[in-house]
Amino acid sequence: MDTKKLRQKILDLAIHGKLVPQDPNDEPASVLLERIRAEKERLIKEGKIKRSRKTAKTSDTPHYEQDMPFEVPKGWMWTTLEEITSKIGSGSTPKGSNYSEGGIPFFRSQNVYNEGLVYEDIKFISDATHQLMIGTEVHSKDLLLNITGGSLGRCAIVPADFQIGNVSQHVCIIRSILVLSSYVHTFILSPFFKKTMNITGSGREGLPKYNLEKMFLPIPPLKEQERIIKEIEHWFTFIDTIEQSKVNLQTAIKQTKSKILDLAIHGELVPQDPSDEPASELLKRINPKAQIT
Repeated sequence: MDTKKLRQKILDLAIHGKLVPQDPNDEPASVLLERIRAEKERLIKEGKIKRSRKTAKTSDTPHYEQDMPFEVPKGWMWTTLEEITSKIGSGSTPKGSNYSEGGIPFFRSQNVYNEGLVYEDIKFISDATHQLMIGTEVHSKDLLLNITGGSLGRCAIVPADFQIGNVSQHVCIIRSILVLSSYVHTFILSPFFKKTMNITGSGREGLPKYNLEKMFLPIPPLKEQERIIKEIEHWFTFIDTIEQSKVNLQTAIKQTKSKILDLAIHGELVPQDPSDEPASELLKRINPKAQIT
């Protein structure tokens, strides 16, 4: 069983609205998008985020019903990443790689994996450096997406109990509004995202902020997002068990083969027969001049 393909199929079913049944009692995604728009306006008025230069204040939240990439269930809506986020932006690297022996964690692309943040080979910056890079500060439940190089597309959810940290220019912070970060994570890990992300550059490829902002994604009702994530967790746990069983089986087979060979060369694999010609006679026939003791 190809468990990697199985995971991808589950993610694909999820964003197509085919992993869990729809509930007609759920608040439709159109209402959710209006609430997101209202929350965005509140954050702008309070000075917590800036209005996009490309979005007029009076414009309605656009919906993509005519040119949608694929059909979604009733109650879902097409939108863009920009419309459901308060932040999409990459970090920066301290001048002269000004790292500290300890202090505030500084996440680079090698610390970002689909399964979560990895603290091996983590770098640190001082609080003073952090204050100069406040725009690259990571919040709990943010998504960190690698946007350059060989690990492009790798994405981690920042834990709910996360304290403080910053990211490098190779990592993009995606901060959703009212949409579950775990659902956006599902979308980013899906085959559809990989197929539609508009990568630029030759040599070291990258995913520019503008291209990321304009990426279409299907949004289910919030309650359905919760059911989707719960179902994914159920199936991925099952797949983890299969993968661990495969590892355990391979280990057991290897250990068994080694044990069999060990028993064989020690004469303990099969019983001896006293009527067998002794090995000394066999050696004499092989080399008559050999001195057998």
